[in-house]
Amino acid sequence: MTELHKLGQYDTAVIGGGLAGLIAAIQLAKGGQSVIILEKAARLGGRAMTNRKNGAFFNLGGHAIYRAGQAYAILTELGVRLDGGSPSSKIMALWNNQIVPMPANLTNMLTSKLLTWSGKMQLMQLVMKLAKMDASRIPDRSLRDWAEAEISDPMVRHVFYSLCRTATYAQDTDFQLAGPVLAQLQRALKGVLYLHGGWQMIVDQLRELAVKASVQIVSGKDVKEIAFENGRVHKLLLADAEYIQAANVISTASPSETYRLVSHTADRTLLKQWKDQARPSMAACLDLGLRKLPESGRDVAMGLDQPIFFSHHTLNTQLSDNGTLVVHLVKYNGPGESDPKADERLLTEAMNTLHPGWEDEVVARQFLPNITVVHDTLHRGRSSRFTGPAVEGVRGLYVAGDWVTHGEMLADASAASAKRAAHAILKNYVMA
Repeated sequence: MTELHKLGQYDTAVIGGGLAGLIAAIQLAKGGQSVIILEKAARLGGRAMTNRKNGAFFNLGGHAIYRAGQAYAILTELGVRLDGGSPSSKIMALWNNQIVPMPANLTNMLTSKLLTWSGKMQLMQLVMKLAKMDASRIPDRSLRDWAEAEISDPMVRHVFYSLCRTATYAQDTDFQLAGPVLAQLQRALKGVLYLHGGWQMIVDQLRELAVKASVQIVSGKDVKEIAFENGRVHKLLLADAEYIQAANVISTASPSETYRLVSHTADRTLLKQWKDQARPSMAACLDLGLRKLPESGRDVAMGLDQPIFFSHHTLNTQLSDNGTLVVHLVKYNGPGESDPKADERLLTEAMNTLHPGWEDEVVARQFLPNITVVHDTLHRGRSSRFTGPAVEGVRGLYVAGDWVTHGEMLADASAASAKRAAHAILKNYVMA
């Protein structure tokens, strides 16, 4: 039998050094706990990492922080600087491979050639309704069911679905719950921020805060198993016959990965339910560094008959160190819909429509064929809107991350769930 080597003992061990793991660790350390972060990759950040290519800064997929969201509030509370700019308010629509103004403001609504007069009136009524509604009071029904009941004009529904896709980074209208999607759309309409330097600047600041709070950070360490003793978390088994002893564990891994780590007892917890019911949001993303954009004024475009989105990120945001322009294209995919070659072809065709001649200006390129945007969305068939923070059935085990939601989405879910997990542990810590 291989002898295990103990690497240390902590009040809490955090699995994953992304946004959720860093926020949770900082809050725990500030609350007086000894904390270690274990990140299996060589770098911290998870999907919040930013890559540099020939002077261009590429995020891993689409990223925007919602000014009215939980991530903005929690990061600001921690002292993280969120410097950046907003995308263009002039939005184009792609319909039948043609470029037309998106009816996203009053002028464009009234002059839009996409909409009939009754459609224009219906869209204005929808916008006013969105501004006033309490989305939390909408019963559990799919986004499509809600839209079919509330919006009779087919083109207005196309516009509505396009806005929902862009706000939620998801294409799953038959399963997404209408209430959370509409709440997210309301947040999006209050303003979004693209960050100077990419989301790596958040990761770097959080790392500094964690180190200052005496959090132990270990990269390149893969957790193999969460071990228990008398029904409680006891230690983490690592590769190379090493282990960490901890009274509490926060897993920021996916539902399936967290389930695997607790495989010997997972079926007696909610982890199996969370794993089996998960509907991840996937996307194909093409990021380009360009010397120039061939067509001026085409900085944001939404597909109406295709689930795609285009944004010129460097219009108001610093995302290069040499003047390179950075643009982002994404095709939102539902679960199991990925066809990388077809998706890349669709994105390049959209770029051809928007900016013919762009290929002559490329200095950097990044294609992510099937990135996981979030590991689970709020959807029909999910037993509860609330996930975590505690895993019932195992004392001392908590979850956080983009899929651990009490109604939030994307980075807002990561930040809010991290805060909830940390507060739950600290509450028990103080009581003990």
